[in-house]
Amino acid sequence: MVAVLAGFALLIWGAHLFVTGAAATAHDLGVSHLLIGVTIVGLGTSAPELLVSANAAFRDAPGIAIGNALGSNIANVGLILGMTALIVPLTVQSQTLRREMPVLLAITLLTLLPFLDGYFSRVEGLALLGGLVLMLVWLVRAETTDKPDLDPDTFDEEIPSDMSLPKAIGLTLIGLAILLASSHMLVWGAQNIARALGVSELVIGLTVIAIGTSLPELAASLTAAMRGQHDLAIGNVIGSNMYNLLAVMGTAGALSPSRPDAAVLQRDFPVMIGMTVVLFAMAYSLNDEKGGRIARFEGGALLTAFFAYQGYVIFSNFA
Repeated sequence: MVAVLAGFALLIWGAHLFVTGAAATAHDLGVSHLLIGVTIVGLGTSAPELLVSANAAFRDAPGIAIGNALGSNIANVGLILGMTALIVPLTVQSQTLRREMPVLLAITLLTLLPFLDGYFSRVEGLALLGGLVLMLVWLVRAETTDKPDLDPDTFDEEIPSDMSLPKAIGLTLIGLAILLASSHMLVWGAQNIARALGVSELVIGLTVIAIGTSLPELAASLTAAMRGQHDLAIGNVIGSNMYNLLAVMGTAGALSPSRPDAAVLQRDFPVMIGMTVVLFAMAYSLNDEKGGRIARFEGGALLTAFFAYQGYVIFSNFA
């Protein structure tokens, strides 16, 4: 347990250092703030999931890797958006979100395909990574050619402009080293907890690991919502879920082909798809002037659904 708690703390710290250093490096090299925001800052919040899943795959623990990706997406919608909306009701008026929500829904459904035959192969993992490249190209083109409705200055706090290039590169490498070490510590501790409690690695990945690695998204969305940046709060979750499915899941499959537990297809994928459809219904509106809204009641419903799912996952392991 000590290794898991220490791993979480170091993982969050390492992710912060990595994002800060990488963003500063890109700034020093002349990359635009908006471009940094949709790539480095967006991917940075998924760095904990990515490193943990990669480490789990290397340690022959595919249950943790897959459970982390699916569980993090469920936590992003149920726990993070639910808690955020419960504190600050969220208004969705952004055209960007209406453009990205259908893409997230499509990615969520397409990611289901590799699991239908009961075997997640290396080729399928590489195909998801290929989809990540296509998504990044689409995001960059959309943000640079369309009229972006997010102010580029939104990302200023994540992009230090007064840091020298050598210091920025050094900070990036230190952050990456901490991410690697802490992810190893976290996976090792999680495997030991699973053995001690007699639960599957998939359950640990869906619960403890998923919640812990989603803490950066929780902090980012709550901060954005408190500042009135509602689109950024929701956009953070949408972007993170895309990265989790394509980058995190793709890395797990490419490094360690596996036969996932039947519960992944029968229980966890349907819950994740259902959460995504609910988010789509809440965020999307045909009336551009009025927009969508996630009220406190809906946030409470998302939060309740998340904890009900967590309880069911834990209970079903011992049933």
